[in-house]
Amino acid sequence: MLSLFLTIAVVHLVALMSPGPDFFFVSRTAMSQSRSKALLGVLGITGGMFIWAGLSILGLQVLFETVSWLQEVVAIGGGLYLLWMGYGLLKSSFFEKEFTCQTEELAYSEREMKSPFLFGLLTNLANPKAVIYYGSIFSTFITPEVSEVAKFSLFCLVVAESFGWFAFVAMVFGLSQPRRLYRKFSRWIDALAGALFALFGGGLIWANR
Repeated sequence: MLSLFLTIAVVHLVALMSPGPDFFFVSRTAMSQSRSKALLGVLGITGGMFIWAGLSILGLQVLFETVSWLQEVVAIGGGLYLLWMGYGLLKSSFFEKEFTCQTEELAYSEREMKSPFLFGLLTNLANPKAVIYYGSIFSTFITPEVSEVAKFSLFCLVVAESFGWFAFVAMVFGLSQPRRLYRKFSRWIDALAGALFALFGGGLIWANR
């Protein structure tokens, strides 16, 4: 049983370390605003992973495979959300943003993110492929012999590991050096992040057209 836990922990950590919308959201929030707001975003992302992992255990992947159009609708909706986020970043990076510096802290002159938890939650939920990922992990490594208690423990493991990784990202990118780097190149960093969000969103829509 210990080997099963270690295997899933390693596989999930490798998947988490692959940069995606969650990573760019957390790192940018930590650099542009504060660690505390980034950690609120991490809680939102973890909540999304909690939902996707829980639904995969309940068999949502089977439902998606049975009713293919449902997955397409969810994927297109998520893609549109990521495109909207990308558009907002691109627009603000070139037309709207001005930064002020107060006691080494960056602040939006025109607006700050009011609900990083909600943004983090929606950013994670915008990718319905997560349920396929979790479903593949649970179906590949969890055999019928694995007890319900062990399944619940593995579910808790992947959720806790997700929070731990993104909290680490928030703490690292919230250090003074990355924040100074962001202050210097904020316009281009936001433009890159916006382009990546738009790319992720467009990819979801294209794959489910």
